[in-house]
Amino acid sequence: MTDRSSTDLPHAIADRVTKPLARFLKIEAAAGGLLLLAVLVALLLANSPWSVQFLKLWETPIGLHFGSLDFSRSLRHWINDGLMTFFFFVISLELKREIVLGELRNLRTAALPFAAALGGMLVPVAVYLALMSGQQGTHGWGTVMATDTAFVIGCLALFGSRIPPALRVFLLSLAIFDDVGAILVVAVGYGEALNWLALGLGLLGLGTVAGVAGLGIRSVPVYFLLGGVVWLCFDVSGVHATIAGVVLGLMTPTRVWVSDQRLRAILGRVLAYPGGERWSGDTANRRDLRQASRAVTESLSPVERLETMLHPWVGFAVMPVFALANAGVAITVEDIGQPVSLAIFAGLALGKPVGVFCFSWLAVRFGLVDRASSLSWPFLAAGAFLTGIGFTMSLFIAGLAYAPAMLDAAKLGILAGSVFSAVAGLATLAWLTSRERAT
Repeated sequence: MTDRSSTDLPHAIADRVTKPLARFLKIEAAAGGLLLLAVLVALLLANSPWSVQFLKLWETPIGLHFGSLDFSRSLRHWINDGLMTFFFFVISLELKREIVLGELRNLRTAALPFAAALGGMLVPVAVYLALMSGQQGTHGWGTVMATDTAFVIGCLALFGSRIPPALRVFLLSLAIFDDVGAILVVAVGYGEALNWLALGLGLLGLGTVAGVAGLGIRSVPVYFLLGGVVWLCFDVSGVHATIAGVVLGLMTPTRVWVSDQRLRAILGRVLAYPGGERWSGDTANRRDLRQASRAVTESLSPVERLETMLHPWVGFAVMPVFALANAGVAITVEDIGQPVSLAIFAGLALGKPVGVFCFSWLAVRFGLVDRASSLSWPFLAAGAFLTGIGFTMSLFIAGLAYAPAMLDAAKLGILAGSVFSAVAGLATLAWLTSRERAT
């Protein structure tokens, strides 16, 4: 029988970019559906006879207590600050890969989603602050800044190949820039009083990670242990602990340790052994087999290996659990009419699409960026509506920015603005794709 590997086309360099991107988009699209289900479950339970028990569950204290030393947090805190660190870590891995290997390598191509993201942050904040002028809650301006990647990619997945691939890449890059901007806002605007000793220890931990990498240590458990220490230091320092995930993700190497040529040579040596050879004991062939196993693993970059390992867990576990812990809000007429609800709704539903589209148009108009020919202005406008889906990061920042008395109203504004943006974006895309099919 012919060996299939000998009849396949050879691998191209572009495969290292397109295949991870395609895998990322598929996971995000599927995760978007599960995330929506988690949101609906949280809303139903929060407005059911079991509402009190459901909402109280997330305030359960968990942690360690030794004498005067108390390191306990609520279950919601462990989810929002602990599990969500993995979410930010994966986002940083994707950003690092796109900058070094993907679409963001070309500065003029990357400049378009960057300009759009900038407009999608500044204009919504301006709308929010204008509507909240002189009222309590102005500190929550960060809630209208970010775009939910999973929901946006999930919306695009409904149209399959009927939408240009350039729109997916544009919105993914924009969402990543948005998330990074929101993370910086969390670090600067929503931190606590700094504990300089803990912060110094955290920075020392990051230096240790860099030093261990420089020594050539490649054990993933070692880096997870060091990352856990860095997270604990940041958590105590007053800087939001999830920043540890961002920094560690950006520090992750994108270069492979074993080249394709070396991998083929190592595998060739193993395959040269005669058939039926015993692969046991401390023999040369056994050592070569172990070396080949390690070479196969190390032929992928750390960024790709970690993203492949963690992204499904983040998409199908971390984000739905986050939604269950944060999307549950008891809907009341009083909260719907609160100024903070209206300001967040206007920031997401109006400010985001206006900012994204106008800044994109200005960047192209003044020749600062390159726009793909397949990314028409109508499709870009439809995508701009979808950027108002700010669910995950908006809820995350709302939990930091608002007092309990305003939090439910803020969550209602986030949910309403995200739903409106999704419906507007999907309706526009449906109209555009049906019009193209008709022609």
